[in-house]
Amino acid sequence: MKRLENKVAVITGGARGIGFATCKKFVEEGSKVVILEKDEIALKIAIEKLNEIENLAEGYIVDVIDRIKVEEIFKIIKNKYKKIDILINNAGILSDNQLNKMSYEQFDKVIDINLKGTFNCSKAVIPYMIEKNKGSIINATSIVGVYGNYGQTNYAASKWGVIGMMKCWAKEYGKLNIRSNAVAPGFIDTSILDSIPKKVIDNLKKGIPMRRLGKPEEVANVYAFLASDEASYVNGSVIEVSGGKTL
Repeated sequence: MKRLENKVAVITGGARGIGFATCKKFVEEGSKVVILEKDEIALKIAIEKLNEIENLAEGYIVDVIDRIKVEEIFKIIKNKYKKIDILINNAGILSDNQLNKMSYEQFDKVIDINLKGTFNCSKAVIPYMIEKNKGSIINATSIVGVYGNYGQTNYAASKWGVIGMMKCWAKEYGKLNIRSNAVAPGFIDTSILDSIPKKVIDNLKKGIPMRRLGKPEEVANVYAFLASDEASYVNGSVIEVSGGKTL
């Protein structure tokens, strides 16, 4: 039996990068995957690729900051499958600048998507997990959310915030067998790094004990573990996937 057989997982921002790698891993492990995504074209391509592996993926166009729409979509998913076992709050953005140059709009947009979006989706799913007395909520954070980083005031604030929320939920709902955890990737080889010069990337690698960037699949593997029954006593944890960057 596959690790996530007969599970229903909702994954936000699942059309690209770590999100898509996670959807692929979940499909391979037998889970029904429901992607919530803003980009209609990217969503369509992702679903087509996933269903070539096994016909387990579908998706909805939704912006996670639209709480009314989010609630509607989660209700549709619950009515269709009678349950939602897993939520992965993966959707997120960057908009970097030093504090004195960061606009209020930059700060608000990152907080809205990364932090409020995570809150919206988790609030929408929790009644259905309470109903079943079981569930797994996993927040995408970052080593930046734990240790900070140059030019990322908004991103660090949002990612530290999702850790704080996760720890609250772990305490609130652990007694109901609803586990909440977070994954903190380091520097992962996705398109988000495309704009960074090779020289900068090479210097970045030198600061990582493993001397390389991470792969999206390596983050997806940790998501799959936390979502599975193998992690049945893991609650309130932040797992770094950084190659030892923070040592």
